[in-house]
Amino acid sequence: MSAAKKILLVGAGGTLGQAVATHLRTLGHTLIEASRSHPDTPLDLADEVGIERVLAALGPLDAIVATTGSVHFGPLQQMRSAQFEVGLQDKLLGQVRLALIGQHHLAPGGSITLTTGILSEQPIAQGASAMAVNAALEGFVRAAALELPPGRRINAVSPSVLQEALDSYGPFFPGFEAVSAARVALAFQRSIEGIDNGTVFKVW
Repeated sequence: MSAAKKILLVGAGGTLGQAVATHLRTLGHTLIEASRSHPDTPLDLADEVGIERVLAALGPLDAIVATTGSVHFGPLQQMRSAQFEVGLQDKLLGQVRLALIGQHHLAPGGSITLTTGILSEQPIAQGASAMAVNAALEGFVRAAALELPPGRRINAVSPSVLQEALDSYGPFFPGFEAVSAARVALAFQRSIEGIDNGTVFKVW
């Protein structure tokens, strides 16, 4: 049984974030929820100074979790660099920025968990930007794991399309098996309470 941990969850307001928050609370962990619009802990992953300020105020953390990030879906022949850059700036650099700063605010034995997705390996129509972003995040996690101080860890969770999001994203994923957000939340528990480092937990 894992001891209770102090966890920062960024993206707590989203579908996946809510499921992760609910699951981690049932395990007895102390959760600090953060998002752009959170009334108590507003946190914008585009704001490096703001991230540093929030983390410094929170003190050492046992885990930092990101379940946030936007990407552009659209036909390749109509895509422009500004659209492609949406995912680079938001989902990729946002989570990387959190990890780069967060590594210095982890307690001994602490971990960071980022969120990628099945598109890192399974392409779909109109998903070139999303695939590039997810693959880049997973590459970062694998490399960063080799350089963190002993005892600190970083992993990623890669879910398939969520059952709860099929109304919005189902048409993009024909024939894909959707997974529940509650099932994906188990992978975050594995990352936080386990011993893996540099692992991408696939929930497909």
